[in-house]
Amino acid sequence: MTDCIFCKIASGEVAAKELYRDDEIVAIADLNPQAPTHVLVIPRAHHEDLAALYDSGGGALAQRLLATATKLGREHGANGFRLVVNTGEEGGQTVAHVHVHVLAGRHMTWPPG
Repeated sequence: MTDCIFCKIASGEVAAKELYRDDEIVAIADLNPQAPTHVLVIPRAHHEDLAALYDSGGGALAQRLLATATKLGREHGANGFRLVVNTGEEGGQTVAHVHVHVLAGRHMTWPPG
């Protein structure tokens, strides 16, 4: 997608503070952090949301996203972390490219929203 900000970050067209990169995944610091640590884990290939990723047969990539998010959560959340995947407008998704939020560094409350 030519107008997707996460596609531009993944391709290197737009700079971001990268915390991780491999052939399929990029992790960046969120520009509007909701916790002391707020990382976005993004697939380099464009998928609108988690449902679209699964619908396209991307279960293995979804698993890699969660595994990478868990690894980063463990590295940055000594006392725990939260993973969030917003899907669709009512789910709170604001960028139409699937991504996992890794939140850490403070006590998380419930319910979240």
